[in-house]
Amino acid sequence: MFTFITYTGLVNFGQNFKNQMTFSFFIFKKYIKSNRDSGFLNLISTIAIIGITLGVTTLIIALSIISGFEKTLTRKLTDIDSHIKIFSFKSTLPFLDSSLNRIDSICGKRIEYASPFLSNLALISFKNRKDGVTVKGIFNEGYRKKIEENIIVGTPNLDSDNTLILGKTLANKLLVKVGDKVTLFALRRNEIPSMENLPNIEKFIVTAIFESGIAEYDASIAFTNLASAQNLFSMQGEVNGIDIKLNDISKADSLAELLRKELRYPYYARSIFDIHKNIFTWISLQKKPIPLILGLIILVAVFNIVGTLLLMVIERTSSIGILKSFGTRKSQIIQIFVLQGLYLAIIGILAGNILAFILMQIQSNFNIIKVPSSVYFVTKVPFDFSIEIFVLVSIITLVLALLASVIPSMISSKINPVTALRFD
Repeated sequence: MFTFITYTGLVNFGQNFKNQMTFSFFIFKKYIKSNRDSGFLNLISTIAIIGITLGVTTLIIALSIISGFEKTLTRKLTDIDSHIKIFSFKSTLPFLDSSLNRIDSICGKRIEYASPFLSNLALISFKNRKDGVTVKGIFNEGYRKKIEENIIVGTPNLDSDNTLILGKTLANKLLVKVGDKVTLFALRRNEIPSMENLPNIEKFIVTAIFESGIAEYDASIAFTNLASAQNLFSMQGEVNGIDIKLNDISKADSLAELLRKELRYPYYARSIFDIHKNIFTWISLQKKPIPLILGLIILVAVFNIVGTLLLMVIERTSSIGILKSFGTRKSQIIQIFVLQGLYLAIIGILAGNILAFILMQIQSNFNIIKVPSSVYFVTKVPFDFSIEIFVLVSIITLVLALLASVIPSMISSKINPVTALRFD
């Protein structure tokens, strides 16, 4: 018996709520139509919508740029560099074969490849132009493919001896083109030159030019095969580092820490987040305050709804009094004005999403706002067109709009019908 009464009560409650919402929605539609005929209400509604639109647009663009910077820089750095580097406190890595086996046993299936390399400073010369360069000799086929993905001119041919791949910035500085022969001057085994220990001088053919988008790399690195680098630096059969690429970059820090503990002296492991700590710290600092600051922009825009609805309440005082005199409940009055607040918010949110998407597409396609790569590490503003950012901003704005709509709605529900009917 009790169960039946409870069920009947729930059914009646649901039916009553549905009837109330149907009535509130009907009055809401009438108000919207009459608002369009009222120049004053139409103006303040438009101002509220514009405020929400601009707030949503600003927040979406800002969060997209921050996320885009992080993803783009991480991708660019890993495209041209490794997730973890193994160095040695000595000039070379001892026991290379056993080290590779040890790394494989520690990391297991979490690594894609481990690539030994030899990297040292040299002087590059072409005609009368000279500059410093880091020559990196690579061996692993997987690492080579990463370099080849960034080639913009020429065909990489690292299988041949004394071939070189230059960064775009360095090539432009030296006025070097594909097919030109450059001269490299390098110390033998990193020892101070003397009459008995003269620097090595080798001719290299530039077979390709790469562009990573990271100014530090494009201006200072040249790639060759491992044998040519060993010959240039008189370090035959030796390497001074190991590049490790992981299947999941999020494991880079934890695996680097594990490798440091397991390999011990003279080996030292550093993740890409350690090597480029300044870049990732800069991104992290940018991410912390901006959502809060721009969230306040949204909050200010949403509070336009409060002002707009309060003005609507004043403008509709007489009609509210008529509705209440006919027996309209307080909850129905609240629903009417909450629906108006959500109506303004939804239009502003949709317009903000569309405007943000259009502006980001224009910037991405035409690169109107240019950024110096030497400062921001990228040649154009990166955007993350992630649906999560659009949805997150929209939901937050909608919730704030709903909360902001409650205040004037509560005020409207407390209006005395007698006073309202005499209101002029």
